[in-house]
Amino acid sequence: MQLATQLVIRTALTALLGSACIAAAQEYPGRPIRFMIGFAPGGSSDLVSRALAEKLTPQLGQPVVPETRSGASGVVANEAVSKAAPDGLSMVLLTGGHPVAAVLVRKLPYDAAKDFGMVSTVTSYPMLITVAADSPMKTLADLIAKAKAQPNKVTYAVSGPGSLQRLTGELVNVEAGTSMVYVPYKGAAQAMIDLLGGRIDAMVETATFSLPQVRSGKMRALAQSMATRYSLAPEMPAVAETLPGVEVGSWLGLAVSPGTPRPIIERLNREVRNILQTQDMQKRLADLGGVATPSTPEEMRERVEREVARWSRIVKLKGIEPE
Repeated sequence: MQLATQLVIRTALTALLGSACIAAAQEYPGRPIRFMIGFAPGGSSDLVSRALAEKLTPQLGQPVVPETRSGASGVVANEAVSKAAPDGLSMVLLTGGHPVAAVLVRKLPYDAAKDFGMVSTVTSYPMLITVAADSPMKTLADLIAKAKAQPNKVTYAVSGPGSLQRLTGELVNVEAGTSMVYVPYKGAAQAMIDLLGGRIDAMVETATFSLPQVRSGKMRALAQSMATRYSLAPEMPAVAETLPGVEVGSWLGLAVSPGTPRPIIERLNREVRNILQTQDMQKRLADLGGVATPSTPEEMRERVEREVARWSRIVKLKGIEPE
């Protein structure tokens, strides 16, 4: 009898909680939403965050207000959202560097997968391996051959030591059996200056930055890192055509605070999917070198977990110490 009573109470509480979640979603958002931006103005994360905020505002019926919280490669903004109330009123775009930080930052103030309510990936784009336009290297195979002929001599530039760009280069090293040396810069623009000046052999950077430079004739792309040819630059070989199985895609994905009710997550996921179907948003993303990449919340979480595992392997193989 006592057990039956407990079951009745538990069922009633579950139903009550479910009703409360549905009611919260129906009333959502009810007040303005803070859209945290973890990077300086002008970059892809900043521009996509603002474009998404602009589109979400009429869809949700409340202002979605961009709020710059730049610092520590996005960690400052991510932490603010990870510790905010679970009401869907604080959001952030996580990046392809998010799982990288999980293995390269010694004391990250959150768990990369567990401490966020994943909503959907928004856009994805490859890394480009480039050289100066006048470089004698024409293909990725040429770069690998030079690196094997000159161990620990060939250099590649990246924007930051704890970046996805660096680990992309290290992945190539592991799979090609090379020992190219990474050279970190504070930004891609400075790295390009040294690349064009002949002080660096190659550069690994996002398509967001490098694709316009390739199209302007300043740099030559040896390969891009998606698994297959990239729709925005189909003439560009994939790394996997030279090193089978090597595939890296950077991305941006919307997340809210952990514990946000599922109906709110599902509402945001629907709105993001609708926005990504519009020609205007697709053009904005293409102008930044990316393509619309909607996903389920589960697919986004699985992507983070999968990439944390992969980069953990590379960090261990290369003996890279977290900072």
